[in-house]
Amino acid sequence: MTGRPRSFDRDAALAVAVELFWRRGFDRTSIAEITEAIGVNPPSLYAAFGDKQSLFEEAASVYFARTCEGVDAATQLPNTHESIARLLDDTARAHTESAQPPGCLMLTEPRLASQREVLHDKIQQRLERGVREGDLPATTDTANLAAYLVVVLRGMSGLARDGGTREEVRAVAATALAALPASPRESPAL
Repeated sequence: MTGRPRSFDRDAALAVAVELFWRRGFDRTSIAEITEAIGVNPPSLYAAFGDKQSLFEEAASVYFARTCEGVDAATQLPNTHESIARLLDDTARAHTESAQPPGCLMLTEPRLASQREVLHDKIQQRLERGVREGDLPATTDTANLAAYLVVVLRGMSGLARDGGTREEVRAVAATALAALPASPRESPAL
């Protein structure tokens, strides 16, 4: 027995849900808004995704996977300072892209703390690699530096959501980059 065909594309529906949750947050996004934006009735939405929480989790997962692609590309750069500079610059551009909501769903939505922990871990692993490879001093507290960088990324998101320009968000990024410890290889000899 075959079920009745869905009247919408699942990936397109997830993209719409991501944007709604991104713009309004989980708590302020209603099922009525979601079904209207997707163009389905509530029973069809529930049949496809379950409840609002399940839809949010799936939409956030799609968003997070896309975010991680950029983070992973930045952390693969051979030099730690270049890697963090790329991460900060990519973030500034993404947060202020006119074709999408300002800021970042993952960095601002309270329900996504576990994704922010993954982001912290990815950054910390890159910083630890920098210590091993001599890009950062051996005394660098990579856990605290990663936490600082996540806080900066969250602040950049908040600034963009509050109407900050790309230049203003990039200025925050430049200040954060300047806070990275200098490479021991670049230290002047005595």
